[in-house]
Order: sequence, then structure tokens, then C-alpha cells
Amino acid sequence: MRQGLDPIKERERQRRAAARYIHMLSDIALDAFESRKAELKGDGIAGRWFSPLELHILLKLGKVPVADIDQKVIRDTLARIWHTKAVTALKAINLLGIVLRHAAARGLDVDLQATDKAKALLGKQRHKVTDVPAMNWRDVPAFYQSLGGSITELALRLLILTAVRSGPLRMMHVDQIDGDIWTIPVDFHAEVSRLSG
Repeated sequence: MRQGLDPIKERERQRRAAARYIHMLSDIALDAFESRKAELKGDGIAGRWFSPLELHILLKLGKVPVADIDQKVIRDTLARIWHTKAVTALKAINLLGIVLRHAAARGLDVDLQATDKAKALLGKQRHKVTDVPAMNWRDVPAFYQSLGGSITELALRLLILTAVRSGPLRMMHVDQIDGDIWTIPVDFHAEVSRLSG
């Protein structure tokens, strides 16, 4: 009071300042992931939502307080892959934006424009996406004949014969086979959860 400060507001300011060092980016990212699981395919078990963030941001910035994340830190973290792994870098920065919005919703003091500012600092991506060419359908019979009897090659044969997506094929188990009929579960992702749980 002698310094002309409101003691209640000053105590609150000090509490917020101390709290900013408690909330590390990795903790907030995990909390954001848990909050979004229900809207992710298969509750995010495959890890595709979290992995770009984990591999390219949290390894370097996971122990940094979320309040200290700014555009320069993001730029320095993603600069090495911004042009070489453009799609992955874009996924990582967009996921970081979701994490920062989650932190703001929790009442933490974060810069919600940090990812957009970082994109401006990083500049336009130069990486050109090239599609992997598909095998000509006329070459498939010869390729099929060239396959041996390893598990991988047998799985590839079954993939060719059934034209099923790779996920159900990779997660196929004996309970799905009755005689010579394979029944793929209607809710494949729920089945993945059941098997991994």
C-alpha cells in the first residue's frame, strides 16, 4: 500500500507470474490432446495428431513455460524443417496453435498470434510436394507373382486381392475369420481401441 499498489491486485499479479513457470508446454500439450481425443479418429490412438508436435516441437520446447512461447522461439525450432519437411512443419505449427488456444482457455497468459507471427518469420515454404506414382494396373499381375511367402508379402497379396485399406489389414486377427470369410469390424477404430486396451 505504501508503494501505491492495490495489495489484492498485486498478490494476484504475483500469483500469475509464479504460475507461468508451473505450466510447461509439454503438460499443456498433453492436456490439449486429452481434451480433443473424443473428436479424433480412434481417440487418437494411432498418434498421428500428437506425433508432429511431440517430435518437432516438444523435444526442444517441452520444458519451456507455455507463457514464454513466442514467434521467435517457434521460428528457431521449426526453421530446420520448414522447407525440407514442409507438410510436417505445417502440421506441427498448426497443432501448436491449438495448444496455445487451449492454454488461453485455461486462463494462462499466452500469445495467441505466436504461430501466425512465426509463419511470417519463417516465410513461404519452398518444398514441392511430389506424388508417389502408382503402379500401372497392367504391371500388378507380374508384381503379384514376384511376391514371396513372408508375412509382409502375404499381407501385400491379401491387400491386392481384397483392395481393403491397410489399417484393417494390419490389425486383422483370428477372431475376424470364420472359415474362409474375413469380416472387417464396422467400427474399425473401436476395434483397435479394444485390442490395444
